[in-house]
Amino acid sequence: MISIIIAGGSGTRLWPLSTPDYPKHLLKLTGSRSLVCYAYERAKKISDTVLVLTEAGHADHVKEALKELPEEAFIIEPARRGTASCIIAALAQVKKMGLPADEPIAFLPADHYVRDTAGFARSFKLAETVAKKDGRIVLVGAEPTYPATGFGYIQKNGIFDEKGSVFEVHSFKEKPEYTVANKYFKSGDYLWNCGYFVGTLQTFLNAMEQHAPVLMDEYGLLLKAATPKAFTEAYLGFENNSIDYALIEKVDDLLVVQASFDWMDLGSYTDLHKAVDSDEFGNHVHGETVQLENVENSFVQNHEEKPVAVIGLDNVVVVNTKDGILVARKDLAQHVGEVSKRFKK
Repeated sequence: MISIIIAGGSGTRLWPLSTPDYPKHLLKLTGSRSLVCYAYERAKKISDTVLVLTEAGHADHVKEALKELPEEAFIIEPARRGTASCIIAALAQVKKMGLPADEPIAFLPADHYVRDTAGFARSFKLAETVAKKDGRIVLVGAEPTYPATGFGYIQKNGIFDEKGSVFEVHSFKEKPEYTVANKYFKSGDYLWNCGYFVGTLQTFLNAMEQHAPVLMDEYGLLLKAATPKAFTEAYLGFENNSIDYALIEKVDDLLVVQASFDWMDLGSYTDLHKAVDSDEFGNHVHGETVQLENVENSFVQNHEEKPVAVIGLDNVVVVNTKDGILVARKDLAQHVGEVSKRFKK
């Protein structure tokens, strides 16, 4: 199997830790290594060939983090054009490298938190087997552990395999309101949409020919691009679109593997707080010059020398870096991305 790590995005939802110039997959948020390094370690568990797609603005940082990869393993996005364009660029690179068209390709976002790497490998090996045998695009979805409103959902539609770990896909649901998410959670018929999918090059090309002719045309343009300049000119002409909307949700014979590993998308400070250590009061604290008094269930990080004190608060996020200061109620942390974008204006 070929693994392609998608290391893009602007990282605005974890501002000011994450910035467009240095987004979250480059940060050491959950341990001693960056998220993209952990993603690479997982990719090596399932693949001999690992490629990384990243954006030009932070490509040097990604290359520095993954020094053991050769130059040709990096696919550089000239500017952000959405995940649909990322996938097209990756498929074109697979074709140009002469890799087998019948070898499954796994697309792996770089900013996920996974502890059980053995379970991760088992799930993707199963997806690889099914994708190759049945010639279908196979998703990997996580069983919900709570009624999340920040994730998309995949509705299952009957068992596909005898072991009951591969399902037909009925439909996709966008980030729901809490009452709807709670119904999904209680029903047992839904999985979180992790953004993982596996299929051979030929399977993806067949799907684009049938359901997304615009993407097929763009793929052809990138194949014809013989120089970096030609590649850039072609790529910058593409629309900013999600691969889910442009292709995946249009395919009518998708399968989904129910993940046998823990999964978290670190898309907000609420999620990040769950992935890091906390004390007996539920507080996560980072920084030598931090003092708390009567504080509970809070996420506090100080990345500068000036002292930070938090007194008498519960359920808050306080983050101080050279790029900004954030103070927010933790349950409203999903608004951080939109607020951070105002500074750019």
